[in-house]
Amino acid sequence: MAEAAMPKGALAALAVSGTEIAVRVTPRASRARVVQEDGALRVYVTEPPEDGRATEAVRRALAHALGIAPSRLDLTSGATARDKRFRVM
Repeated sequence: MAEAAMPKGALAALAVSGTEIAVRVTPRASRARVVQEDGALRVYVTEPPEDGRATEAVRRALAHALGIAPSRLDLTSGATARDKRFRVM
């Protein structure tokens, strides 16, 4: 069962340089949010998966949940996939 959307900085413990974070993305969602389901992170974004728009929205949403600047998240894999990995810089 999904938990409530995460407030800013809720995942601050993961915001350590070098940490890799795996997320499952749902584009074109009714609202943008980051939730933890069965121990895994899911990021819902309203943008479509075109021209990297959804990936950038995921970067912003995840950075918000981590309490860091989006520029500190580097996409390491999954540029065109629903399963993505980000590294905290």
